Amino acid sequence: MIDPAFAQLLARYNRWQNESLFGAADGLEDSQRRQDRGAFFKSIHATLNHLLWADRMWMSRFSDAPKPDLGISGSTAMHEDWEALRRERALWDGRIVAWADGLDQEWLKGDLAWFSAAMKRDIVKPRWVAVAHFFNHQTHHRGQVHAMLTAAGAKPDDTDLAFMPPQD
Repeated sequence: MIDPAFAQLLARYNRWQNESLFGAADGLEDSQRRQDRGAFFKSIHATLNHLLWADRMWMSRFSDAPKPDLGISGSTAMHEDWEALRRERALWDGRIVAWADGLDQEWLKGDLAWFSAAMKRDIVKPRWVAVAHFFNHQTHHRGQVHAMLTAAGAKPDDTDLAFMPPQD
């Protein structure tokens, strides 16, 4: 089972990595960020939109945060404008850090119940499993974005958790 310190570490890692990816992507033309690069969600822009959508969806399950207005089918098009996507990403990264800072072990021990539109059924899982999935999902899609950025000639920062600089 994970503990609050683990979630707090990964929330800060998430923010650090998103800052790196968006910083690297800033150096590309908009058409390069939107280019189909063969990834699951095709482009850098679409994948980053989906990741923000998913983070918002999970935060709505973990807290009183509002869920996204769009369903999963619209997850790749939350923000057409790059700067709007960048701003909302930074906002939610701060909210994720604040949420993780407020976690306690007892909450993690409980169950989380939700309806999954993707699976079309109700799901119940231990909260700690859902939180671990939340952070794992981020890493999965950031890896896709990192590969697309690298292929486009952009240079994101190191991704090793052990090399994360001190924050806050």
